Amino acid sequence: MAWVALCTDRADADTGALRAAHRDAHFAYVESILDRVLAAGPLAEPGSAGFRASLFVYDVATEAEARALLLADPYHAAGIYGRVEFHPWWPAAGRWVG
Repeated sequence: MAWVALCTDRADADTGALRAAHRDAHFAYVESILDRVLAAGPLAEPGSAGFRASLFVYDVATEAEARALLLADPYHAAGIYGRVEFHPWWPAAGRWVG
């Protein structure tokens, strides 16, 4: 099963600076869990070059597993995210599915 984590950046912080400061640790962490990541990446602020959210699609069975992966991420520990939503996802169509 896949679980999606939609992580919206805090509005009350310079999350661009926080992302830059913790980027290397975040990338290293994501590399270390690639066997459980179907896709991941930032979401752009419309009309801007900056990012205001992150999307993770985890290949795990439960929300608890997805939550544990996110909680261990250096971006989460740095306080970048103000709101996090978890949703189960059943890929039904598309190039990834066939």
